[in-house]
Amino acid sequence: MRYTLCSFPVLFLLLILSGSAAAAAEPDSLSVKIGQMIMIGFRGLTVENEPSLAADIRERGIGGVVLFDYDVPAASTVRNIESPRQLARLTADLQQQAQIPLFIAIDQEGGRVNRLKPSRGFAAALSAAHLGRLDNADSTRGAANATALMLKKLNINMNLAPVADLNTNPSNPVIGRLERSFSAEPGVVSRHAKLTAETYRGNGIIPVLKHFPGHGSSATDTHRDFTDVTASWSTEELDPYRNLIRSGYSDPVMTAHIYHAGLDRRYPATLSKKVVTGLLRHDLGFRGIVISDDLQMKAVADRYSLETAIRLALDAGIDILLFANNSVYDPAIAAKASAIIRSLVGRNIVDRKRIDRSYNRIMELKEHYLFRCK
Repeated sequence: MRYTLCSFPVLFLLLILSGSAAAAAEPDSLSVKIGQMIMIGFRGLTVENEPSLAADIRERGIGGVVLFDYDVPAASTVRNIESPRQLARLTADLQQQAQIPLFIAIDQEGGRVNRLKPSRGFAAALSAAHLGRLDNADSTRGAANATALMLKKLNINMNLAPVADLNTNPSNPVIGRLERSFSAEPGVVSRHAKLTAETYRGNGIIPVLKHFPGHGSSATDTHRDFTDVTASWSTEELDPYRNLIRSGYSDPVMTAHIYHAGLDRRYPATLSKKVVTGLLRHDLGFRGIVISDDLQMKAVADRYSLETAIRLALDAGIDILLFANNSVYDPAIAAKASAIIRSLVGRNIVDRKRIDRSYNRIMELKEHYLFRCK
């Protein structure tokens, strides 16, 4: 039986949050919990275009998908987004496949990082850099509201934004040059990230603050290379996270794959328990969901096997493992990741209680945003 967003039984939901619902709904509760921790990218303008996708949702119970307008491995403009009408149909069909509502995510930051382009019938969106230069609360709130309303019409419930990185290196190929940062000033970034997140939340769109602990000072791109910020990163880059968390921010945070020897001499941030559990959770007091940046990026994939990356991410404290399938494409990635996590639990390398903690956080966020009738 499948449930709509507004017909999901309250009793069933309460059981989920207690950690016992999956056993009532499925013979294998561990599979349900593992599935909810996986978010993938996929090819196709319809569900039918990618045969493995429906199985990933129905049988493996993945918790979310991420949408793109351009297919990097195939160097093709055909991916998931063709027009507003097509995209709304695709996202509705995706939810129809799911027993537990999906996170449907997109990078709709504005400016140059825009999956919904005017050339395909979507409204233009201002960049964070432009809004930061204006430094006007009404402008930022208005831009965020327009984005949120558009996403809502398209059945997209999670925006991988706002960017909380400081523009400390304007030549940064992945932040500064793309005008993704509001400012080099922590106060400006904090203010506009907070306005954006609050506006999304008020419209029922889940914001995701990124890229922890700060990608703004890097000189290389984690999509392509190992990225060492040991000499360039400063503690000021934590200020937007600290400020928002102190003000009550509890929606997701996305990690960066940057390496900083002063934070962890062995592992990049996404795979570092010192950064995710130590710095973000213990030091800054964050209690929400932590999402990895794409684990197929070269900064991780070129240095760690899939099993090692997953094991380290889980040990670090990552709740949702993101496989964007847009650096490389692997239609079996959800099956592989699920099998690896199950094996790690079966071999007592990962404690089942560790899976429960992430699952409960995920279900609490879904209860807040996706199970409520508007």
